[in-house]
Amino acid sequence: MMTTTPTLAVKVLRAPRLPRTSLTFAIALAVLAAMTLAAIFAPFLAPYNPDAVDFAAVNAPPSAAHWLGTDGLGRDTLSRLLYGARTALLGPLLVVIASTVLGILLGLVAGWRGGWIDSVLGRLFDVLFAFPSLLIAIMAVALFGKGLVAPVIAMSIAYAPFVARLTRSLIAAERTRPYVAAYRVQGFGGAWIALRRVLPNVTPIVGAQSTLNFGYVLAELAALSFLGLGVQPPTADWGAMINEAQAGLIGGHFLPAFVPAVAVVVVVVAVNIIGEELSDRIGGEIPA
Repeated sequence: MMTTTPTLAVKVLRAPRLPRTSLTFAIALAVLAAMTLAAIFAPFLAPYNPDAVDFAAVNAPPSAAHWLGTDGLGRDTLSRLLYGARTALLGPLLVVIASTVLGILLGLVAGWRGGWIDSVLGRLFDVLFAFPSLLIAIMAVALFGKGLVAPVIAMSIAYAPFVARLTRSLIAAERTRPYVAAYRVQGFGGAWIALRRVLPNVTPIVGAQSTLNFGYVLAELAALSFLGLGVQPPTADWGAMINEAQAGLIGGHFLPAFVPAVAVVVVVVAVNIIGEELSDRIGGEIPA
């Protein structure tokens, strides 16, 4: 019976584990898990309605009633932070999923078929690379209006070429492997080989690299909300919270802006640590 080269996914599962998970990686996982749980259970964790206005407690300092103080409208900062995690994390998640799926499909076609198809898609990727993702998102907002939908769709298209180029290079390398020739000799079709054997072999690497995009997208969507182009008030969002707290900064009320800004930085750093760790572990298992 003819043996074939195991896919990368199988080799990763069979590979020996690192002797010890790094402390920073464990902390990053804990932080991201805590933020995710806070977003999911925000209605149960938030002490107040995030949109409840209390003019008697405008810019109140931290206290037993308001652990993180209040903003310029007397809204509880902790409640808005918890609810804001929903939009802050949901948008990047949708972008990463959509851009990864689209990028893998385009990269698979380009890397497997090659020839003029590869050339045309390569030129398309080059054109998209010329436009920063944030600029594409701003153009989408100008065309379709403010909110979360237009930036998510625009950034999904903007980030897809990064995934597609990585997928294309991996697929092109896998196409020359002996196991692909073995399957061809056995009479399997090209589409079956590409989808059932080659694609699973590269998906873990692409997925690990796509994780890094999450942090970049989160920061960019927060920047859009800060500019007033993303999530619109009164909906709680970390970027919008920083924007709304600008007036309070003049009066020395830093906490309403500082808290969501720190949340953005912490999540971005945690995701980058996780993505780099996954890339190092999986990348080391790329077939030679």
